[in-house]
Amino acid sequence: MNENVVDILIYLYENYMDSDQDSISDQGQIHDELVEAGFPEQEVNKAFQWMDELAERQSPENFHHQPQGAMRVYTPEEQRRIDTDSRGLLMFLEQNGILDATGRELVIDRSIALGTHTIGVDEIKWVVLMVLINQPGQESAFAQMEELVYNDIPAYLH
Repeated sequence: MNENVVDILIYLYENYMDSDQDSISDQGQIHDELVEAGFPEQEVNKAFQWMDELAERQSPENFHHQPQGAMRVYTPEEQRRIDTDSRGLLMFLEQNGILDATGRELVIDRSIALGTHTIGVDEIKWVVLMVLINQPGQESAFAQMEELVYNDIPAYLH
């Protein structure tokens, strides 16, 4: 299996975060289940580290007021790693109120942290979903993003 962190995050979302049933809350138990499902242990560890870092960066003391309407200039590394369509999607999401400037920065940070060479639209969609799922007051934005992810609707058509 050639699985990466995004595949594991998708599996976790679909099996634990997006269910009304009581899910396993023990990280060790989930880790073992992922390995049994065929995910490489090293990638499973990276996925848990990725989620821990996301939770840390989402803490209230890490949120700073970002000016509205500011233009984001991507660093050369970000431009190499996040493809043009993905950067366009981020702009679209911000312009339509699904992401704010702080959320956008968190998505960029967590996208780069995936460790993949190039980050495409599908990866960005999942990272946005993972960022929004635990942000209070973002239920509507989360629902819109979930529709984008699962219905594969091109964002630019809305």
